[in-house]
Amino acid sequence: MSFIKLLFKLCLIFHVFNAFAEGLETEEPTFAETPFPRPLRTSLPKTPPLLIEKVDFFRPNITGFDEPLTQEYIAYYSTKTSLKRLTAIMENAEPYMAFIRQRIEEKNLPWELLYLPVIESEFIGSSRSKSGASGLWQFMRNSVKPYMQITEWVDERLDFWKATEGALSKLSENYRVLGDWALALAAYNMGLGGVNRVIQQTGVKDYWELCRRKRLKTETIHYVPKLLAVSYILTNHRKFGLEMNWERAPEWTRVNVGKSVDLGLLANASGVALSKLQKANQELIFNVTPPDKDYQLKVHVSDAEQISAVLEQTDIQLIKHYIHVIESGDTLSALARRYGASVELIEQANPGVKPRSLKLGQRILIPALKGTVIPTNNEKTTLDTQFNAEYVVKKGETLWSIAAKYRVSVEALANANNMGLNDTLSIGKVLKTPN
Repeated sequence: MSFIKLLFKLCLIFHVFNAFAEGLETEEPTFAETPFPRPLRTSLPKTPPLLIEKVDFFRPNITGFDEPLTQEYIAYYSTKTSLKRLTAIMENAEPYMAFIRQRIEEKNLPWELLYLPVIESEFIGSSRSKSGASGLWQFMRNSVKPYMQITEWVDERLDFWKATEGALSKLSENYRVLGDWALALAAYNMGLGGVNRVIQQTGVKDYWELCRRKRLKTETIHYVPKLLAVSYILTNHRKFGLEMNWERAPEWTRVNVGKSVDLGLLANASGVALSKLQKANQELIFNVTPPDKDYQLKVHVSDAEQISAVLEQTDIQLIKHYIHVIESGDTLSALARRYGASVELIEQANPGVKPRSLKLGQRILIPALKGTVIPTNNEKTTLDTQFNAEYVVKKGETLWSIAAKYRVSVEALANANNMGLNDTLSIGKVLKTPN
């Protein structure tokens, strides 16, 4: 071979290699604002297997690190834009990392699970997907039992403590049934029943073989490779130029509340920032703890003593109330609907009050939760109030809301329309009202 031909081939090889390297450097993904990265890319940078060299301390517990799709995702997450995004995600993770790591170690689970919320929610504790999944671990409403509950007071999918315990228990159960962590993760993504059906149909009990045969959902095929790639990069963060400050991760504990407490009033009384309490307890729908004597508030260990000291004091009011004077026809259930508070919470605020023996003129406390507009005492109906106008009922309206609109008592409005206090209003019904 002549020298000129050899030189030409060397130049050509150098040009191809340089173009390939530039492609990896410049072809950076565009991210949506939804969990990282979405939507799924069906076309990834073409990367030879094991382009990213292993390091000695990377010891995967989940099979598939050598798979081409995992290697492609390592290249995908290694671009400048992706690394910048990962840095932001791990800033979100700071409050939760130490807690999740501890739970994983206690249960002797694969360390890669520590990074699953990167894929699920970008470590945003309040994350809600378009499909209805919520929280760090993205539980659907129909998958919370027996790990969590959703009530009028709490959505425990947003409780990072209970959701973490639930997710790790669910993954452990998947592994117990399937005997393989890659399949257990696939079942977390598409459901244990779905994975079992595919295994029964194919006779194959290997995640990567099922992926090669395209017998799993597209999202599930990409799910485990994403986790392994993210785990590799974040474990070797210095290799990729990322600085992670694990020292800032707080320690958590739970404090028994014993009663309903408004977080705003608790913050004022304790000196603990309201934002800290809210971020730690995002499951609270009204920013008020439920009327459950066993409910536990999550706080930083450093704040636990001062929070507990305030909760133990009996002379500090920690929930706002309306004062209601009992009138003819009042019942606790009717008052609960009117004020947007539960009967249980009203009973808790009024120890000794008997629901079946309310007395006219009796003053009771009603917890203020929803900012309901309530007529004050000087807005009561007078004897000469005339109900000679008409009002057409709209969607969502009640006797209580219409009475508040016209500044009359609900009893007077009901009597003027020959209705009972608990009667249901239909849309379009015409009521007699004051002018």
